[in-house]
This record gives sequence, C-alpha cells and structure tokens, in this order.
Amino acid sequence: MLRVQHHTPRLAIAYKNFAAAQNVSHIGLGVSATQNAKALRAAGYIVEIWPINSFQDLQALMKTEQQARTLAHHVPLSHLVISAPWIATANLASLAAQNPDLEIAVVSHSNIGFLQADPRAIELLRQGSELAQGCPNFHVAGNSQRFQTWWQATYGTAMTLLPNMYPMGPARARPMWQRGSLRLGCFCAIRPYKNVLTAAAAALEVGQRLRVTDLEFWISGGRREGGGQTIFAAIQQMYLNVPRAKVVEQNWQSWPQFLTTVGSMDLLLQPSYTEGFNMVTADGIAQGVASVVSDAIAWAPRNWQAATDDASDIANKAVALLHDPTAVQEGITALDVHNSTALILWEKFLTLFP
Repeated sequence: MLRVQHHTPRLAIAYKNFAAAQNVSHIGLGVSATQNAKALRAAGYIVEIWPINSFQDLQALMKTEQQARTLAHHVPLSHLVISAPWIATANLASLAAQNPDLEIAVVSHSNIGFLQADPRAIELLRQGSELAQGCPNFHVAGNSQRFQTWWQATYGTAMTLLPNMYPMGPARARPMWQRGSLRLGCFCAIRPYKNVLTAAAAALEVGQRLRVTDLEFWISGGRREGGGQTIFAAIQQMYLNVPRAKVVEQNWQSWPQFLTTVGSMDLLLQPSYTEGFNMVTADGIAQGVASVVSDAIAWAPRNWQAATDDASDIANKAVALLHDPTAVQEGITALDVHNSTALILWEKFLTLFP
C-alpha cells in the first residue's frame, strides 16, 4: 500500500478554457497542459488539469481543495501552475496570501515576440515579478529559455523555467513521400509572426522544383486577426492561376481530429519568427511527419531549421527532408532530449515547499 508522505508533490495546471467559448480556437494551452501532465504523471507525480474561465472558477476549485484536506489520506495541493498571464495581480496576491503552503507559478506561454499580440501579458508579468519579491510562494515563469535569459538580464529578477513537454508514445510509421501529389501543411493562427506567407511561397517553389502533379498547401481556417485577413488575401493572390497548386483551408478541429489531419501531410512548414515551443512540430513528429522550422524552434534538429526570411532556404530544407529516410527519427531524438531537460526543470520546481 502506498504511504502518503507529507511532502508528496501534487500539482494542478490551470489554464483559461478558451475552447469553451463558441467559435474561439485557442486550444493550445489545453493541449500543452495535457502533455505536461502526461509527462509528469509518467515520472510519478500527482498532476491534475483545471480548465477555468475566470478567477472565480479558480477560487471555487481552491475552496473544494481546502474542504478535501479534512479527508483521510488526502494529498494536499502543493503546487499550482497557471498557464499564461491573464489573472489580475491583485487576485494572485490574494490567492498566494490565503494559501501560504502552496507554490504558485504564472507561466508566460511563449517568447518575447509572441507577446506583441498581448501587451497586457507583459504588464501582468512585471507586476507578478514585483509580487514575487515580497511573496516567497509566488513565482513568474516562462516556457522559453530565451525569454527567461532576457528577463533576468533586463529586470534583474528571477524567472522560473518550465518548458513545454511532449511525451512520445510509439512513433507512427509511414512511407516516405513518393513522386506525384504533395501535401504541405502550415497550421497556426494566421498572424504575422507565424510567417505563413513565406511558408506559402516556399511550398510553391517546392512544387515547381519537384514537378509535383498536385500541390496542396494546407493552412488553418477560421481565425484571422492581427492582419490575418491581409495575409490570407496575399496567399490567394500568390496561388492564383498557378497550375496544379491550390490552398486548402482546414477549420479548427479538436486535438485528436487535428492529429489525423497532421498525419495526412507529407511535410510541415513552421517557419515562425517567434516561438516558445511549437506544439504543431511535436504533433508532426508523433504522427511521423517532419517539419521545416525556423531557429525559433531551437529544440528541433539543426537540419530542419531554415532562415526565417528566405523562402528558397525553406524550400531547400523541405526538398531535403522529403528525401531523408532518417528525418522523423532525428525529430524523435531531438524531442526526447528536450523532454529530458524540461523534466529536470519541472522537478526542480516541484521540490519547492514552503
């Protein structure tokens, strides 16, 4: 029988459940929470996921947790990770003060450039950093080492590093691409920093160089903000009247459905200007599909990385990966290395106790 120790770590990962709102496609935080929980559970930790829509939802869950502490053999919550900075700092201060035996971390969900889409996140992180200096059980954190390095060098305050993890099951076996039709996928919100237009240009060049009979360039549909409509219009003009080439929009799907779509691609193109991890690249590896990425996705194999602002370099990498029988295995190895390093950092956080 398992004997519960007083300092057994028990973690809750709370994220804003955007997917509960109709026509809103932000499911990445939920997928990230799921994958981090899977990795930590496999390492022997007690982890649960809390989808919430408000601070009041979080308070209700904490109240239930406090009531459960009277039960025999109950393992009290020791750590709380809040995915992305979105809760008001005054509420976080109250939460930390009311739960002095709980280590709380708010994690920035990407690197600096990504936060141009949400300047309030920077405000909340700076306020959180001030809170952390006077509240020892509160922490600001990031999932990107580059973001952590910049933050600490610039503001001179600590930032915990909690990278995304993506545990791998058995990799999907699939045949290499053969001459004929070609499916290239660039799945993301159509935002400027995702660099979708350059990916579209690279896909066209690949189709011409390989003389494919039908080129399909797949993108995510149903979410165009921050200039996304302009980008989509430019992609349409780029492909207009080009023989044997077309753009395919795939509306946002549940994660299991999305994995099926990813697995139907021959190659992914993810040349983002900025990233913290990039879940789609990991999804591709799990489905046996390699990716051309930018150096923002630093954990990926070096030969997958192309110059962000060079469509022909992206095309060169794409042609090489389509003919490389070891490409997916290289991706598996790189992801395993990343996961191992990330787990060590998470375990360091989970050993903190007030």
